[in-house]
Amino acid sequence: MLNYLMKSRPGQFLLIGVCFIVLGFVFTLFHDGFSRISFYIAIFFLGFFAAKDAVVDTVRSKSPNVDLLMILAALGAVIIDYESEGALLLLIFAGAEVLEDYASTKSTSAISELMSQVPDTAQLLKDNGEVVEVSTEDLKVGDTVVVSKGAQIPIDGFTDRNTMVNEAALTGESVPVEKEKGAEVFAGTINEGIAFHLTVNKLSSETVFSNIIRMVEEAQNRPSKISKFIDRIESKYVIAVLVAVPIFIFILYALQDFTFREAFYRGMVLLTVASPCALVASATPATLSAISSGAKHGVLFKGGAAMEALSTMDVLYSDKTGTLTYGEFTVIDHEVDEEILKEVVYMEQQSTHPIAEAIVANFADLDLEAVDRTEPVEEVAGAGIKKGDIKVGKPSAFDDYEDVNNYRSKIEKSHTTVFVGKGKHIVGYFSLADQIREESAEAVSGFQAEGIHVALLTGDNVNVAKTVAEEVGIEDYAASCLPEDKIRYVQESQEKDKVVGMIGDGINDAPALANADIGIAMGSGSSVAMESSDVVIVKNNLAKLFYSFKLSRRLNRIIVANVTFSLSVIVILIVLNFFGLLNLPMAVLFHEGSTILVILNGLRLLLQKDRTAMA
Repeated sequence: MLNYLMKSRPGQFLLIGVCFIVLGFVFTLFHDGFSRISFYIAIFFLGFFAAKDAVVDTVRSKSPNVDLLMILAALGAVIIDYESEGALLLLIFAGAEVLEDYASTKSTSAISELMSQVPDTAQLLKDNGEVVEVSTEDLKVGDTVVVSKGAQIPIDGFTDRNTMVNEAALTGESVPVEKEKGAEVFAGTINEGIAFHLTVNKLSSETVFSNIIRMVEEAQNRPSKISKFIDRIESKYVIAVLVAVPIFIFILYALQDFTFREAFYRGMVLLTVASPCALVASATPATLSAISSGAKHGVLFKGGAAMEALSTMDVLYSDKTGTLTYGEFTVIDHEVDEEILKEVVYMEQQSTHPIAEAIVANFADLDLEAVDRTEPVEEVAGAGIKKGDIKVGKPSAFDDYEDVNNYRSKIEKSHTTVFVGKGKHIVGYFSLADQIREESAEAVSGFQAEGIHVALLTGDNVNVAKTVAEEVGIEDYAASCLPEDKIRYVQESQEKDKVVGMIGDGINDAPALANADIGIAMGSGSSVAMESSDVVIVKNNLAKLFYSFKLSRRLNRIIVANVTFSLSVIVILIVLNFFGLLNLPMAVLFHEGSTILVILNGLRLLLQKDRTAMA
């Protein structure tokens, strides 16, 4: 904190102001003139930024703000020769402002921590074999980068050989992952295998980490609903106070036989205690702290509204593949003509779906030279992919296809089946198996214990859906869902006045994520899913979502407590002033002290612990 005070200009002005206030009180013992001068200098430094904000914001927004009230109260104290009280008022107000800025700085440190995990330089391999160090910002798609053993990978790309990569920074899993030749590796992860050459496939501004950093930055500029509400009423409240204070002074002076000096003094007390400083600080520092805490634990909220909304969720719909399961499929059985198999493998190379990756990996040694590469491969969201008259996808997409070989009988419980069609005939199938994420059942149980209805929506067959649902403890599930089906389920719940959350990771989940009240994407999923969501679980651990839910609930409790406390303090102090039981120093102490307390209360969220981190 002291380091922040020394480096920031408001902090430096605060320290200078403190020094002159101390001198002012010391000089009161020896020389009143020097004492007044010291307090005037303190008022200048302590009120400089408040005055600047009061003038700039009032002119820009054409409405007064809380800074204006504080400056007027301090000037009023000076007019009636209460320089020390005016200086103390601005001291505590400036201290609260610096503390709030410090809270914002602490929350934005999450970005710095993320950025520090990614190297800003890379070893570029030139055409002549020379290796030169360049900035990652200068790398282009197609460039070749040398990644040494033990080095951090500087940018996203494809490896040219088998290696081992520690992806803990992204997934939270400390066990290195084996990456085969041609597999994608990500910036910020660590090469724990042999040195390899990486072919850049994304610009530095498009990597997974850069997207994470961008989303955190955007989140901090998107206020919560209660913050926006407080911002809207602030100017109206300030105007009401500016009107009420002169009326109050007039009533005391004209109707209560107070001297003008006494009436004005009581008016300055009212101006001080009626200022909504604590109320204004009730939500924003707490929300920024919560966003920062979430980012530190691998959960990105795209703004305070998303953070607040999560705690109000009534229904949570979940995708299966890559969400409740690892999404790491293995081909356990297949039957298809070899020539068509080559076409299928080539088609699946164009997709990033886990099933496609499993098929490509299983037939990595297949010679695809004879495949026609001029015909385009089209992805059909929620159904599969096609190339010409060849189609690969879920069984429900082949309901109108003839099945002369009775491949439909190959559909087995607990396995995922993919059909291959040519023309209007089913000509083959693949049977794949996936694994349940260990933390899925724990997260589902946690949500259900909180009274949230959890349901499974999957494009897979009913047998697989039932098996997965039973393993994770979900009673309500729907199988063979197309993107429009998932949207329908979301909207039906919303029509029943339910706050709906949807979690998924694929392109087919993106429409439902966008339609849900709270869209939640897994960080390993498609960029479309992440862009369509309100929350991103960076580290692929579903228990992180339950942590986020608990964090959201704690945030809302803190905001409610802050608002209640700040309003109570204002009301109590106004009542005490009406009865003449409050002087200006005590008004300053209690009112501005309440502002500091609500800021510190919000900062507690920076210490929120993630119980899943131990899992």
